[in-house]
Amino acid sequence: MSLAPARAAEIESWLGEARAWTDRELDRLLPPVGSEPRRVHEAMRYAVFGGGKRLRPAIVRLVAAHCGGTEREAALVAAAVECVHTYSLVHDDLPCMDDDDLRRGRPTVHRAYGEAVAVLAGDALLTHAFQLLARSGPLAGELVGVLADAAGAAGMVGGQDLDLGATRAGAPTSAEVARIHELKTAALIAASAEMGAIAARSRPTERIAAQAYGLALGRCFQAVDDILDVTGDAATLGKTPGKDQAAGKATLVAVLGLDGARQRARELAAEARRAAEGLGAVKGDLAYDLVAHLLERRA
Repeated sequence: MSLAPARAAEIESWLGEARAWTDRELDRLLPPVGSEPRRVHEAMRYAVFGGGKRLRPAIVRLVAAHCGGTEREAALVAAAVECVHTYSLVHDDLPCMDDDDLRRGRPTVHRAYGEAVAVLAGDALLTHAFQLLARSGPLAGELVGVLADAAGAAGMVGGQDLDLGATRAGAPTSAEVARIHELKTAALIAASAEMGAIAARSRPTERIAAQAYGLALGRCFQAVDDILDVTGDAATLGKTPGKDQAAGKATLVAVLGLDGARQRARELAAEARRAAEGLGAVKGDLAYDLVAHLLERRA
């Protein structure tokens, strides 16, 4: 299901607005320029303000609004989620992990600042995220629990370990790739949606529906990422294309081929639309139409 050009432009405009809002909040909430330890804080800001889609904070904002919340209620959560996402990129790029030199069209943090500072900057971003959530009043405990689950061994850390193991073992299965996608990427997007619902003080049923929506959206998003690693270019992607294939990574393309991966991405998009309906969204609503926009993206 393709979006009409006018609707695609509307969603792109909304994402741009969400990105600008997120950047304002991050600039306000990150340690100020020149504060000690200067080198670490500089590297944190280098990592955070190097571009990026800001998809996860946009989903926090989207779901919070869909559930009747406000931007003010979503702000700390959105900034915390992006800090965690950025930390994961900084650490994923390290030589001991994915060993990449390019991120968002610029040298990766360890290339710009050295490995030691990159590790410390990533650590600082991760802990800063929970410091932000600690300021969320009565909701802090719930928010911290959801983000910790998504970021830790039951989520992103576990997904990265599976990814590294699958790369070493070779010949991954479709089920292994799906599990890696679920933990490494979709878990944080699911947490973003659920935390948006929590920030809006939603009912438990809405939280569950939001989490399911984010999980389905995240799996679709990562499927498209696997395809773009093969079909994209560095100028468009802002990172090194073909890296996954060269490293023998466990991707949908590796197990299904390019055509098979595209078909699977379409199936995952259909699942995400059904999850959007479970959240109460219908065609024409942003939560519903965002699925097609992410399926059709080129970067």
